[in-house]
Amino acid sequence: MRNASFWWVMLLVMLLIDLYIFIAIRSSMFAYSSPRSRTIFTISYWGITVLSLGTLLLLPYLPAAEAGQLRRSVIFTLIFALFLGKILAAVFFLMDDIRRLAQWVGGKFFSSNNEVGEVSGADAETISRSNFLTWLGIAAGGTIFSSLVYGLSNKYNYHIRKVPLTYAHLPEGFRGFRMIQISDVHSGSFSNKAAVNRGIDMILNEKPDLIVFTGDLVNNIASEMEHYTEVFSRLKAPMGVFSTLGNHDYGDYHPWKNAAEKDANLERLKSIHGKMGWRLLLDEHLPLERNGSQIGLIGVQNISGKARFHSYGNMAKAAEGSGHYPFKILLSHDPSHWDAEVNKKYPDIDLMLSGHTHGMQFGVELPWFRWSPVQYVYRQWAGLYEKGHQKLYVNRGFGFIGYPGRVGILPEITVFEFH
Repeated sequence: MRNASFWWVMLLVMLLIDLYIFIAIRSSMFAYSSPRSRTIFTISYWGITVLSLGTLLLLPYLPAAEAGQLRRSVIFTLIFALFLGKILAAVFFLMDDIRRLAQWVGGKFFSSNNEVGEVSGADAETISRSNFLTWLGIAAGGTIFSSLVYGLSNKYNYHIRKVPLTYAHLPEGFRGFRMIQISDVHSGSFSNKAAVNRGIDMILNEKPDLIVFTGDLVNNIASEMEHYTEVFSRLKAPMGVFSTLGNHDYGDYHPWKNAAEKDANLERLKSIHGKMGWRLLLDEHLPLERNGSQIGLIGVQNISGKARFHSYGNMAKAAEGSGHYPFKILLSHDPSHWDAEVNKKYPDIDLMLSGHTHGMQFGVELPWFRWSPVQYVYRQWAGLYEKGHQKLYVNRGFGFIGYPGRVGILPEITVFEFH
């Protein structure tokens, strides 16, 4: 097992949190229960804990085939969801313990001067735990656990988002133009070809003029597309299908034997784009023509405004010679590229299309409220953003990685309607 010492430390931490939660629940909810009830709770609680930790230790030894990877992901998600729920519950228990400590200190030192004295004496030694906070902690932990488990059913629940875009200077021939964007396929995470095909059907049923893909076709290696090349080859549009690369496409997160093997993998992935009939844009631009009008489509390799992600693209090279287009669309995988370079140096880019964040596959999206943990890392993390006359759209991703599910942030097919 890689990083064995890290895993043993994590297991120790998990056990300590489990012990804290066990004591908190037992002292609050089973304080006056019968010995039999307390025994049943003890056996049940620690039985589930030992089973979870034991399974976690065995995960690296499960089969690495496609079905095995899915099984490992689901099992890990269940264990992670249970642990996350316990952590959230522990926060409420800790709040209650702090309250009890403050009340105890008050009873010890201020009993003769104020009303806290009511808890002095024997009662001050045994201040009861709040059943309200205990139940609140259990409810909060149960909610996060059930949400992550429910989210496993949403990984192929594709959602079409129609986004109207209005530009005063859009060439007349592009009024009524329909373009579909998908992003972050992550084919290495798929295990249900029929479900993915349903997503492709949804795209084709929209009858777009143009389809664009904004990076991360695979998780790590080109061979992940072996079973899905035929599926995505079905994507066709009158004006073509255009694509660019994302951070995962370069194989940076895979332990290659040498640089040559990594380079060969990237070249194979590029050839897959061509095999599917996709025109891969690598720091270049080309014209799009419709009804006698022309606009420019620019595509860059991955460029990130975050130091931890390697930037491969060259925006200057991609945009060189594109000044004559009256309207420009940029395909750039990482939305942090917008603030890092596009807004500062390329004010003639009218629309930038990105992906990358997946909306963290977890969050809340309501008409009046949006939240996801990823917003604390990316200012632009999902949907449409505007700055002056420029627009950025961040697609929530077609696929998934890591957590094999979606909570609140569904997999997205974006339909742009230009006016």
